[in-house]
Amino acid sequence: MKTVVCYYSRHHGNTLKVLEAMSAEGDMDLIDVTTRQSVRLEGYDCIGFASGIYGFEFQKAVVEFARQYLPQGKPVFFVYTYGGAKGTGAKAVAEIAREKDCTVLGEFSCKGYDTFGPFKLVGGIAKGHPDRQDLENARAFYRELQAQNGGE
Repeated sequence: MKTVVCYYSRHHGNTLKVLEAMSAEGDMDLIDVTTRQSVRLEGYDCIGFASGIYGFEFQKAVVEFARQYLPQGKPVFFVYTYGGAKGTGAKAVAEIAREKDCTVLGEFSCKGYDTFGPFKLVGGIAKGHPDRQDLENARAFYRELQAQNGGE
């Protein structure tokens, strides 16, 4: 299964840590949506979108990237990290996927160290996350996704 994940990961790199753990389980290309590049996602069997939760939602650059580049009818999945609350999670990108007749295969989320805004005053929340167990859960999620969709 040829997979690509289009992601945004800043601050503490929580989301990228999760994606790197997943990519150890099989062939996965990672595209940072903040790099200015021309992309063609049609050649992938499966497309993921990943972000930390910012203001209770996926980072807007990921949502816009999905709106612009997601091909019709491709299987998709979502990955996100959050400090305090999941918020609406992957709702915005899931809506784009539905508009483009894409099958949503699932989503993975876990806590991630967060020092944004007022959390900085208390030294952050979700310290130590994603931890070893979070990363193993991410790998297991990706293995299951591969198994359900014909392997690598």
